Amino acid sequence: MENIKEKKGIFKKFTSMCVGIMEKYLPDPFIFCALLTFVVFLGAWFLTSSSFLDVIKYWVDGFWSLLSFSMQMALVLVTGHALASSNLFKKMLSTFASGIKGPKQAIWVISIVSAIACILNWGFGLVIGALFAKEIAKKVKGVDYRLLIASAYTGFLVWHGGLSGSIPLQLASGNGESLAQQTAGAVTAAIPTSETMFSPMNIYIVVGLLIIVPLLNVAMFPSKDEVVEVDQRLLAEPVEEVLDKSKMTPAEKLENSRIVSILLAIMGFTYIIQYLITKGFALNLNLVNFIFLFLGILLHGTPKRYLNALAEAVKGAAGILLQFPFYAGIMGIMVGADANGISLARLMSDFFVNISTERTFPVFSFISAGVVNFFVPSGGGQWAVQAPIVMPAGQAIGVSAAKSAMAIAWGDAWTNMIQPFWALPALGIAGLGAKDIMGYCLIVTVVSGIFICTGFLLF
Repeated sequence: MENIKEKKGIFKKFTSMCVGIMEKYLPDPFIFCALLTFVVFLGAWFLTSSSFLDVIKYWVDGFWSLLSFSMQMALVLVTGHALASSNLFKKMLSTFASGIKGPKQAIWVISIVSAIACILNWGFGLVIGALFAKEIAKKVKGVDYRLLIASAYTGFLVWHGGLSGSIPLQLASGNGESLAQQTAGAVTAAIPTSETMFSPMNIYIVVGLLIIVPLLNVAMFPSKDEVVEVDQRLLAEPVEEVLDKSKMTPAEKLENSRIVSILLAIMGFTYIIQYLITKGFALNLNLVNFIFLFLGILLHGTPKRYLNALAEAVKGAAGILLQFPFYAGIMGIMVGADANGISLARLMSDFFVNISTERTFPVFSFISAGVVNFFVPSGGGQWAVQAPIVMPAGQAIGVSAAKSAMAIAWGDAWTNMIQPFWALPALGIAGLGAKDIMGYCLIVTVVSGIFICTGFLLF
């Protein structure tokens, strides 16, 4: 018994050390993004035959390539936050949060809820986890707010193994010609999801993480004197102005009309219901935003209330609007090829491929994808960068295309835990900075990485 207590004490000290290091040395996510820009710029300039001006061109060519995605992610944050501020939604989250008994149970519950939500749909899970965590912070005394938000974010680790995983879905829905083009001829026919997301290997990894990560998050709960509870200013509700209807102008009556909101909601939900009937639960980012938007309009009751909620929610979107173009620029540098067809991303991937055997290839592909993900933090971008290199190499070594693809997918999901790019929406909702949660996420990254590798080695 004493030996177990001693080990727990060592683990808590290690956790406290990681949290302290991240809080002290991890800069603002924008500075982190700027440093990554400098690193890839110098890497492309010195490691390939591209000139200084060539690398500048790669950067500029990529800079605005994520505008559509940036808007989608800003809307995920804004519409999700606005939806959560409606009275009915707040009461629902509050009811669920009220059933939680104690700080450690709060950490376990939010870890499970966010992970399951991300398995269903990553965009939905990313927002719902943060919203629910914020509500839990109001109800459960003594819970560490940093760990609570970190636990909500760790659910995002399993998204690529879930129903909205972009790489397995792309393999299942693509035609032979497009897949051959994406994979440099390694894949010439669609690969069913039974070989990727529903394979025994993937199920082993997903189920294992659903057990390990919540328990790990609970184990990281700080001692009582180190607990940092939520700053009550983050939970303060904006005061709603009450207008006298008899003194409203015609314009004000329209702004405060429930009829306008109801008619808009009818239009929106007509499409949503039709989509779900014809296509099932195959949600994409646009549909998630569509649902959040029109459900928010309906639940707030009047356009004025919804506009006020949006004005409050949009404050957290600054990080997304500023940083996503810079990450797009980093992606541009990573894939920019010199006259010999050599890019920085290719050099990274080739290194891991060249040291692999048939048994270790999936593991090294997973690790290489995790490294590349720091610079190309997008599932679609990751696939575009690595598929033409990893897939043919796996075919030559004797590794199945499905396993090679899932190695890329899991590598992309794995280092998201310590890449602030995807944490920005959750941090915007929570009112925290990346350094507040990354110490905990670092430990999850190490432990989950080891476990995921066992999946590739055992199956």
